[in-house]
Amino acid sequence: MASGALKWLTLLLVAGAAWAFYPLWPALLLALWVATMARSLLARVAKVTGGRRRAAAALTVLLVLALFLPVVFAVVPLAHDAVSLVGKLSRSEGAQTALRSLVSDGGGDAESPVRTPGELFSQVKSLQGAVDLVREHGAAAMRIAGNLAGALANALLLLFLFFYATYTFLTDGPDLYAWFESHAPWKREHTQRLAAAFNETGRGLFVGVGLAGLSQGLVATITYFALGIPRALVLGLLTCVASLLPSVGTALVWAPVALGLALSGRTGAAVIMTVVGVVVVGSIDNLLRPVFARYGELDLSTFVLLLSIFGGLAAFGGWGVVLGPLLVRLAKEALVILREDA
Repeated sequence: MASGALKWLTLLLVAGAAWAFYPLWPALLLALWVATMARSLLARVAKVTGGRRRAAAALTVLLVLALFLPVVFAVVPLAHDAVSLVGKLSRSEGAQTALRSLVSDGGGDAESPVRTPGELFSQVKSLQGAVDLVREHGAAAMRIAGNLAGALANALLLLFLFFYATYTFLTDGPDLYAWFESHAPWKREHTQRLAAAFNETGRGLFVGVGLAGLSQGLVATITYFALGIPRALVLGLLTCVASLLPSVGTALVWAPVALGLALSGRTGAAVIMTVVGVVVVGSIDNLLRPVFARYGELDLSTFVLLLSIFGGLAAFGGWGVVLGPLLVRLAKEALVILREDA
């Protein structure tokens, strides 16, 4: 009776601990994957720095720089271009106009620097209306500002935990795993197989899927810039995301761009965009993806991977992109283990 009670108590305590860590799981999960993939690099850096902790600190600092520098130099213009693109597409009348807006700046939107008295009076009235609007909806605006501040604070907390957890897993990861392996309520070899599936999912998402899509997005972005297409960063990011889709993939982005160039009278640029999309970007998918797959093979079919990503998005929000495939891969491995032990 005491043994059964202890098992139930242990189960409740573990569930409570998992619930306590639940809000922090994105940072912890990503940190564990990053630390695992950087294990061999950590050993080499430790020989130079003279210790595991110094090497872990150096790698963590490099990770901070690798994440913050692109944010500082790219996120602000990227957000501006995204808002601009959405606005132009929403104002487009018909498919042809929308396609042309992908490849044009619409330069006629700038206001004349000389304003008539009537225009100035209208501006003053608009300003007064804005002041009245703030007075009327000030409380709602404060609530919105509070929600934004809370979301920002939560994001900064997760970011801090990600870096701190990465450093901790780099330094103490082997000891933490050894403790878990010896205390898990199943066989040691089962822990090893589940851990291998966990690491495989991280490598598969970061290397097998991420690097292939990043390579295609990078080539497409360079082409957009070279052809003078506005909002090239946004279109490049969309190309990277579209690479996850089978068959059509990146053509969902570069094909409308090529069509928009043709409709705008830039036939040569449209031909170049089409050739780069079919030959170069397509070759990256066919040639580099298998190379990346050697280092980041994920034992899930493309169909199941996409289902797990979209299902994870629906169930868990943005972080479901990684949590969905992880849960599906671990469930598959657990079923195989259960079948073998039956």
